[in-house]
Formats: sequence, C-alpha cells, structure tokens
Amino acid sequence: MKLQTTIPLSAALNQIDYNSKVLFLGSCFAENIGEKLEYFKFQNLVNPFGIIFHPIAIEKLITRAINEVNFTENDIFYHNEQWHCFEVHSSLSNADKELFLSTLNAVIDDFKNYIFEASHLVLTLGTAWVYREIASDMVVANCHKIPQKKFLKELLSPYDVSDALQGIEALIKNVNPNCIIINTVSPVRHTKDGIVANSLSKARLISGVHDVIEPRKNTHYFPSFEIMMDELRDYRFYEEDLIHPNNTAISIIWEKFKTVWIASETEPLQKKIDTIQKGLLHRPFNEESEGHLKFKEDLKSKISEVKYILPQVDFN
Repeated sequence: MKLQTTIPLSAALNQIDYNSKVLFLGSCFAENIGEKLEYFKFQNLVNPFGIIFHPIAIEKLITRAINEVNFTENDIFYHNEQWHCFEVHSSLSNADKELFLSTLNAVIDDFKNYIFEASHLVLTLGTAWVYREIASDMVVANCHKIPQKKFLKELLSPYDVSDALQGIEALIKNVNPNCIIINTVSPVRHTKDGIVANSLSKARLISGVHDVIEPRKNTHYFPSFEIMMDELRDYRFYEEDLIHPNNTAISIIWEKFKTVWIASETEPLQKKIDTIQKGLLHRPFNEESEGHLKFKEDLKSKISEVKYILPQVDFN
C-alpha cells in the first residue's frame, strides 16, 4: 500500500562538486540548505545581505553589485538607535553610521566578486507580498519595524515575478555566462499574511518562476515547496510554530536536493567530512586519557587527509 505521494526527481547535468562555487540568495530556507553545503565544506556564499524574501529586492542587490554602485548616506536612515538600509536585512544594521556604510560596501564588493566566480546560483523566493515606502515610492527588502502606515502593501503578479527573475538572469549571464541558475520556492508559509493570502502569494511565485525555467539555458527549478506540501504533508515535519520545516524535513529535502544537484562522486568526501564534524563536537569525560589522545590524533590525521584534497577547507 502506498501511503505517500512522491515527487519524481532525476540527476541534473552540471552538478555541484568540490570545485563548484554556490551562491544562495533568498529566504531563510536558502540558509537551511546553504548550511548543509557549509557543513560538508562545499564552497558557498549564503545571503551576504541577510534574508531577502522577494525577487525585486534580490534583483536590486545584484544590479548594484554588478554595476559597482556603492551605498551612500542617501541609502541609509536612522531609526530606533540604529542605522538601517531598506535594501538589506536588519541583521546588518549598526549603531555606528560610518561602520555600517563601510560594512555594506565591503559586502557588496565581495558579493560582486562571487557573482563573477559562481558556478551555481540558487534563488529561493519566500513571498510575492512586498512593501512600498510611500515617501520614496521604493519597494523595500525589509521594513525595519517602521510603522506600517509608512508603506503600501502590494502583491506581485506572476509577470512581476518573472520580470525580476529574467532581469536577474540577464545580469548574471552577462558577466558569468556559464552560471547555472536553480530556482525554488520556499516551503515556509508566511501565515502573518493569512493562510489564503499566503497560498495566493506562493501560487504567483510558482507561476512566475515557471515562466522563466529553461533547462537548455541552464535555468532550472527544484521543487522544495512541492516536496514539503506533498511528500511531507504532516505537522510532525514542522517546528513548534507549525510554519517552519523542522530539522527532519530539512534533512529530507537536502537528501533530495543531493539526488538532483550534488555529484555522487563527492559522497566519499562527504562521509569523511561528516566523521570529522562529529568528532569535533565530541566532548570527553577525561581530556588527558589515552583513549582521547589517540582519538585526537586520528581526527587530526583525517583532517589532514581532507585538507590535502581540499586545501580551501577550514575546520576551525
């Protein structure tokens, strides 16, 4: 008896290996998968400007980076004893104005360099709901807890979504024509908008994304949303907030992502790195015992083996 709907998946061409450089941009789910690549020591960069939920904000940051447009005083503002920027997440906000600006510009410079080098770009869209600041008529990435009366709430159309994604693709392919773009829709539900409004938002994202998918042009779709909604259709796969996928769900989706996008020949190295990572977390009862000293030497030897193959890897 079959008790679960499964999404058919097959291995993609041009998969991720240890020579790849993967750029993750988007919602918190992008960070969930990015953390898996980081754990297994693949080369990656995840949300350098913090969590970004919608495609217009992502396109704006990529445009700024590629065109080498630095942040200035005109792009920041002071609120609740912190300097903020409407284009980035509040995790970058700072009480020191000069430090904030210098940090933003250092990040945009590193971001630009990584765009030029990335082998894969993974875009994870969270919502089609956006906020437009009334004073500037600008769609923002983050409202930074400014009163909602200062904004208009709008719902992107599928065309708006596809238009932004096409802009991102054109920008990336112009400077890095071989970059593979993987689009996905976050399975995290934005219930603060309401269940029905969240469903409408996800539908518009999915429709807009599929307007730009073209595998022959290295623009792909990975069904993380569908896996969560159909294969993992049970609240035991959610955190206590009943919104975010829990570690079990994330691990299952990661395994499916691996099936499609992670080269199978990396598996032996992944296993070695997993052993090292678990070893580094080990806490002995007696650090001076003969058994623990031998364990440390064995672990050091395993780290040396991996670093010989992957000199860029750092286990600190």
